[in-house]
Amino acid sequence: MAKLRIGSRGSPLALVQAQQVRDRLIASGMIAEEVSITIFKTSGDRIQDRPLSEVGGKGLFTKELEDALLAGTIDAAVHSMKDMATRLPAGLMIAAVLEREDVRDAFISLNCRRLADLPLGAVFGTSSLRRQAQLLRLRPDLNIVGFRGNVETRLRKLSEGLAVATLLAVAGLNRLSMSERIAEIVDADVLLPAAAQGAIGIEIRAGDEATAQRLAPLDHQPTHIAVVAERAFLDTLDGSCRTPIAALAQLHGGRLSLRGEVLSPDGRRHVQVTRSGTAQEAARLGADAGAEVLVQAGNDLFGARG
Repeated sequence: MAKLRIGSRGSPLALVQAQQVRDRLIASGMIAEEVSITIFKTSGDRIQDRPLSEVGGKGLFTKELEDALLAGTIDAAVHSMKDMATRLPAGLMIAAVLEREDVRDAFISLNCRRLADLPLGAVFGTSSLRRQAQLLRLRPDLNIVGFRGNVETRLRKLSEGLAVATLLAVAGLNRLSMSERIAEIVDADVLLPAAAQGAIGIEIRAGDEATAQRLAPLDHQPTHIAVVAERAFLDTLDGSCRTPIAALAQLHGGRLSLRGEVLSPDGRRHVQVTRSGTAQEAARLGADAGAEVLVQAGNDLFGARG
């Protein structure tokens, strides 16, 4: 059987995620020699001195992998779903979404045990506009500074005293076996997570039935359905890293519930919406929730789009 060539970014977290996919493929019946991993350095990895919102958005973490897919250099690309643009390049599709990890944000600090313990005017490190806006809504006194880089880089910046605290995805820390660094797991009712946070997606060429069949055993339908709803919410809002947007869909007994939130970058204005329906309505629920936000917030989404 032909080898399945997997593409991945080279960060430690991306490689752990690609290895998870490889391990699950082997567990599903493929032999180890049939699955290879090729490492790519993406534009998002190379550009570390500016916020992504200034240099092209989320697609910078996927472009080189998607180019390789379209060129036939690899057969599948493994992504953190929250890093993916809402609209894929023509000719590509998501073939499988692995079972979701913890969706919540982790509060990390060397000085404070809880987010609520931060002193007045504390310097907080994050380059996520969503986290920045949510934090400023809770604590307008905080001084937000940019924190680009992979998990290890951001933890190093924290240890160097560039900020008192930061937020990272619990999922990434768990996958890297670094959960001991978490001071507090912040409830999703306090900080609604980014759309698709905690989910790993596998992208392939549309029409590549052989690869799709190989990946089918890895697809976790409840996660895939939730991600479809959250990404439809984003897509309706033309969501990108230039807009503070959060979304979380959860499936319970065939019923899907969705919460969405859009904020102004300074956290002073926000709109929250909810929807519920059947699993089959996932895309419609997400789009409908996004349409309500546009009515409430206006097409400029508090001036956050640009």
